[in-house]
Amino acid sequence: MEQSAKENQHSSLLAPLFEHINLDQRLTVLNIGPALPETVSFFSQYRCRLYFEDLFSELPALHRRHTEPEEEIEAKQQFIESMRFPDDTRFDLCLFWDLLNFLDRDVLSAVLDVLQPHLHPGSQAHGFAVHNLRTEQSGKIYGLRSIDQISMRSRGAKLPGYNPYNRGQLEKLLTCFKVVRSVLLPSSRLEFLLAARL
Repeated sequence: MEQSAKENQHSSLLAPLFEHINLDQRLTVLNIGPALPETVSFFSQYRCRLYFEDLFSELPALHRRHTEPEEEIEAKQQFIESMRFPDDTRFDLCLFWDLLNFLDRDVLSAVLDVLQPHLHPGSQAHGFAVHNLRTEQSGKIYGLRSIDQISMRSRGAKLPGYNPYNRGQLEKLLTCFKVVRSVLLPSSRLEFLLAARL
């Protein structure tokens, strides 16, 4: 990946995400996005298995204009198939970043159906939504720098399929998670924490 200028954003929700995790605990993490060096470095302090699924790179194929309904169905199936994990995988943490804002309701529901068997009652997740549905996409690639710092790089170009959700909409759509906390960020964006609802 081409290196671009990095900036940091303070997070008041990362600390609660890790407050029940100690350094000796085995941890399984799903990071939806590229394997950024700072994210890998952050998790190197834990006994950790990291899964990086860069579904953002799959969005252009998912949202390409299709001339036949069958082509659209096949694109959705291929997107969902990229999220297959070993049967015994159980994620402690899922870092969605802003992916949910690029999935229509059908694809989001299918992604959650794939993910649900890999959750346990203590699973948690983190991501971004919007407060105002007219909020533009951030255009950022996110990483984890420290317990209270998120790194951000510019994507360089907007991603297709931007379809943001606010907190109320997410609470209805996230069948296997519940929103436990959210914080309003600049530019009418929301940072949120989720807990598994099994």
